[in-house]
Amino acid sequence: MIQDTPADLPDIVVTAARLPPAASEAAFSVVRIGEERLSRETRLDEALRSVPAVSLFRRTSSLAANPTTQGISLRAIAPSGAGRTLVTLDGVPLNDPFGGWVIWSQIPTESLSGLDIVRGAGAGPYGAGALTGVIALRERDSSGGALELSGGELGGPRLGAATTLTAGRFSLTGALQREVSDGYTPVRGPAAGAVDTPLDPETQSGSLRLDASLAVDVALSLRASAYDEERGSGLLGARSSASGESYSATVSRAPNTDRLGWRAQLWRRTSDLANTSVAVAAGRGSTTPANDQFATPAEGWGWNVAVRRTAVAVGTGQLEWEVGADARFNEGETRERFRFMGGAFTRDRIAGGETSVVGAYGEASWTGGPWLVAGGLRIDGWENAAGRRLERDRATGLATLNETDPDRSGEVISARLAARRDLGGGWAGRAAAYSGFRPATLNELHRPFRVGNDLTEANAALVPETLQGVEVGLSWNDDATEVQATVFWNRLDDAIINVTLGVGPATFPRAGFVPAGGVLRQRQNAGTIKAAGLEASVTHRIDDRLSLDAAVSLTEAEVDGGVAAPQLTGLRPAQAPEISASAGSVWRATDRLTLVGRVRYEGARFDDDLNSRTLDEAVTLDARAEWMVRDGVIAFVAADNLLDAEVEVSETGDGVEGFGPPRVVRAGLSLRW
Repeated sequence: MIQDTPADLPDIVVTAARLPPAASEAAFSVVRIGEERLSRETRLDEALRSVPAVSLFRRTSSLAANPTTQGISLRAIAPSGAGRTLVTLDGVPLNDPFGGWVIWSQIPTESLSGLDIVRGAGAGPYGAGALTGVIALRERDSSGGALELSGGELGGPRLGAATTLTAGRFSLTGALQREVSDGYTPVRGPAAGAVDTPLDPETQSGSLRLDASLAVDVALSLRASAYDEERGSGLLGARSSASGESYSATVSRAPNTDRLGWRAQLWRRTSDLANTSVAVAAGRGSTTPANDQFATPAEGWGWNVAVRRTAVAVGTGQLEWEVGADARFNEGETRERFRFMGGAFTRDRIAGGETSVVGAYGEASWTGGPWLVAGGLRIDGWENAAGRRLERDRATGLATLNETDPDRSGEVISARLAARRDLGGGWAGRAAAYSGFRPATLNELHRPFRVGNDLTEANAALVPETLQGVEVGLSWNDDATEVQATVFWNRLDDAIINVTLGVGPATFPRAGFVPAGGVLRQRQNAGTIKAAGLEASVTHRIDDRLSLDAAVSLTEAEVDGGVAAPQLTGLRPAQAPEISASAGSVWRATDRLTLVGRVRYEGARFDDDLNSRTLDEAVTLDARAEWMVRDGVIAFVAADNLLDAEVEVSETGDGVEGFGPPRVVRAGLSLRW
């Protein structure tokens, strides 16, 4: 009898449970950001800003953004606080179950191996929420690690770390992040008053993932994570906090030429939000409490399954197909105190409900010679249920408003089709058509909110947004250069927009009193937004020491408010710039010294639906110098907004401007192994 010796045993490679990238991806507009670029960014959303097609709401980063404005969209069609882009981590949605926004501090850049930005509505395996595209994050696999310690201006110490421990068939990957900052005051100069205070964040997050190799090519991943952040809102007496937990279990088998591959995933997320708002007195000398949203408990859970077959011979080519189904369920409510009179809040509010989406899809691609043809079809059923809004007088306990919203449901069919052809000589052309949808969030359906003196009402009658689009792209690459250009046209129907209903001082039904300098808005399905644009990018490696890149996005977008909001017809969507661009370089000046620079430009945009508040164009320059102390150990100095440009991010009804971060210099030590 012959027994295997240790040298005869096969190597066990433990990896996260995920399916490999689908062959169809090459036919669509995909931008990849790798670990090297991510390692140079403090925050994940700031890494995304290097792609002009990415629109962060109010063009400020998570250094300063209130949790409710950390939404993300692609192609500047119509950015919103809820976001119109689906963000996933190895298949699990990261969008908040109540508001749809993404708390970026929950994912330290050290924990990622890379990400893909898929522009265009994501039918097929992505489904609900992927209205303008998908940002698919990949967590670090079971090898290596990273640690960064830094500090600098604004009192900003930060720790970010991720690493893996492996033993036989098991590995444990952990990540953590903590950042504290004194923040900055967004209102500057003569306009600033006693009420203007710093945006001072304190964030922390952590995660653990257990990976196990169950059999040949069969992997199991169990993941748990949590985050917590607290920050000032820039006004005296106004603060916010956000916290949450996430759990997922995934089992998968990689496909090959002889057998099917598959993935099954179950996930659950919880979140909570607290947010206080104030009314600002004339002259900005004092504030009065306006609303105390002391809790917003929410829960989301879901599952997805997929079966994939690769390398099926069809004619002169190879066929790959995937079928699957997924479901997402959300429930939550806002709990608030409001109507501040006589030195105390006089009313209570509880409002919330449930939403769900269940869908199934089929996706296939065929590769033959110079051609790649890919397409997918899916059907989803959505439902908004158990909606309610109860407001009571705190002194008497009697209801002042008691509404129960009718349940609403429907079906949406979405699809995508694309073709790519290798034209020879490094050239390739492609074309795609697609559709997608985004259901309204619980926040949009049920939560009214206030920013300064501006009030925005909820709308339980909202129906899903839908988008149809087409695009044509051309690319060229060789060993040193890659050039891409895409022309697109999108139509967004039933767009959810904050529509202005009136200006203060005045008293309105349900909303109550709006003070001078404020406006009342309501979320509405306000007609159609049409957008046409051009995206172009170039990367060039001059030699082993110097590389350059540049990208630009041009978007012409216009609202047709129809009969619902005729006052918006012909206007540009709020927060949507016509042009954004970036250019960067990485220069390895010596064997030890590396210099990195990036300049960003954003054209003017409007802060409101009526295009009455203009936010000026802005140019910022970021710079970084790295010194390799030894292999895997780098000391660095970095300056964000090096030229201290004033980036206007908001404007109140009485003309007070808010600005993004000033120049921030930090230094630190980065370890990679």
